[in-house]
Amino acid sequence: MLTAPQRSSLDASEPPTPSTAAAPLSLTKASIGDSGSRAVGASMASKHEDVKAQTAALLRLYHQTRDPALRNRLVEMNLGLVRKEAHHWRSQCNEAYDDLVQVGCIGLIQAIERFDINRGLAFSSFAMPYIRGEIQHYLRDKSPTMRIPRRWVTLQRQAKKVIARLRQELGRPPSEAEVREALQLTEQEWREMELARQNSLLLSLDAPIQTEEDSVALGDVVPDQRYRSFQLAEEDRIRLQHALAKLEERTRQILEFVFFYDLTQKETAERLGISAVTVSRQVKKGLERLAQLLKQDIL
Repeated sequence: MLTAPQRSSLDASEPPTPSTAAAPLSLTKASIGDSGSRAVGASMASKHEDVKAQTAALLRLYHQTRDPALRNRLVEMNLGLVRKEAHHWRSQCNEAYDDLVQVGCIGLIQAIERFDINRGLAFSSFAMPYIRGEIQHYLRDKSPTMRIPRRWVTLQRQAKKVIARLRQELGRPPSEAEVREALQLTEQEWREMELARQNSLLLSLDAPIQTEEDSVALGDVVPDQRYRSFQLAEEDRIRLQHALAKLEERTRQILEFVFFYDLTQKETAERLGISAVTVSRQVKKGLERLAQLLKQDIL
């Protein structure tokens, strides 16, 4: 006798009963995720501690041997400090990232040379001021005399990227209006940005300058401040000589001994056979008279 087959528990007419094993599975995945994160964090911390320990050991050995190979190894191990600082300054200047890294490495080498392992300081904390300072000195020396507002510097950097992108998209150099539209700048803002860019450019002293009569080089019309300072000093020396010549002989001699020959008042008194008190009075009297003569000469 045939009996009807029993309906399976997975029949579509009834929803499947949730498996009791599903919940532990999801919890297991979450637990694995948390454990994995903790494992990665522990691994990174362990790696950091290993680098610190290796750096300390190499520093101690380097200061004993001064082996350049050890110093180079220390630079390679701590290059991340330089890259971190270079990334920070890259967004605030127009210098290339590789240049900032090279300059920062100079600061890192200085820190390696000057680090005292016996003070118990962390090398990274000791090295960062040297790296930062070297980069700041480099940027200060490279900075232009004309200070451009940071907003215009940022816009100039963005404009270069936009021009390169539009040239690739359009297949031709973009127009000024297209660049302004991409940057969302008004015409006045664009003019100000361009003016700031032009003011930051250096001019050659050989650049031609058109005068009323002829064209001359820029260097020929720019005054030489050093020569001007020398000229003024020479004029002051001549005026002082003329004023000294108008003083009494004894007063002039005393002033020359004290201020030109750098003798003390006592030494001057011994040379002239007079008292130091007399020398002091004559110095005061002579300076007052010189001031009057020089003032008259100016007027």
